[in-house]
Amino acid sequence: MSIRDALAALLLWSCAALAVAAQVAGVVVQASGSMTARSPSGAVKPLKAQSEVESGDALATAAGAWALVRFIDNSELTLKPGTTVVVDQFTFDGDRPEGDRAAFTLVKGGLRSLTGILGKRNKDKFAMKTPSATIGIRGTTFFLEYLTGEGDAEPSPGLEPGLHVHVSAGGISIVNEAGQFQYDPGQFGYIKNTGTRPVKMFANPGMQFAPPASFGEADTLKP
Repeated sequence: MSIRDALAALLLWSCAALAVAAQVAGVVVQASGSMTARSPSGAVKPLKAQSEVESGDALATAAGAWALVRFIDNSELTLKPGTTVVVDQFTFDGDRPEGDRAAFTLVKGGLRSLTGILGKRNKDKFAMKTPSATIGIRGTTFFLEYLTGEGDAEPSPGLEPGLHVHVSAGGISIVNEAGQFQYDPGQFGYIKNTGTRPVKMFANPGMQFAPPASFGEADTLKP
C-alpha cells in the first residue's frame, strides 16, 4: 500500500469514527440493575451509569431494574423494570433547531418522559410511537405504560393490555387510526389498540411509577 493509499484509508477511518461519535444521543445517568442496548446491527452491550446511548439503540431494562437516561438536549426518559424502548432517531444541535428530531418507539413496559430543549422549541419534531398510538407533545411531562398481555414483566396490577397514559404537566396528543385526541394535565387515558378511540379518565386506574429514592424523581404515580 502506498503512502497516499494509507493516508486515504486513515482519512476514511477518521470520518467513520466521527460519524459514529456524532450519533451519541445521551447518557445513562442511573441504573439500578441490568440494562442493555441493542444496536441496529444486532450487537448487544450492557449499560451502566455513564454509558453512552446512541441513535438507533433499543434500550431494555431487566426485571427489577430502573434506568434514567438523559439526552443531549436535557430531556429525560426514566424506564421501569421490564421496559424496551427504541431510540429510533435523536438529532439535536443547540445552534441548528431546523435539524431537531426525537423519535422513539415504546415496545413494552413503562416510562416517564420529561421534555428538554428540543421538545420546547420544536414540539412537532418529537414522537413516541407505541403499538396503540403515537404520542406528540406540548411541552410535557408524561407517563406511558404499554402492556402486551403476554408475560409483561412487573406490570401495574389491574391494568388491561394496551396503552395507558398520564399527563403530569403540559399536554400530549394521541394519534391512531381512530383519529387525534388531546390529554391535559392530571388526565389519565387508555387506548386498547391502534383502531380504538382513547378512554379519558380523571382518576388513576392503577398506573404505578415509583423509582428508587436515589433517582430523586419529583413525579411518581401511585394507584
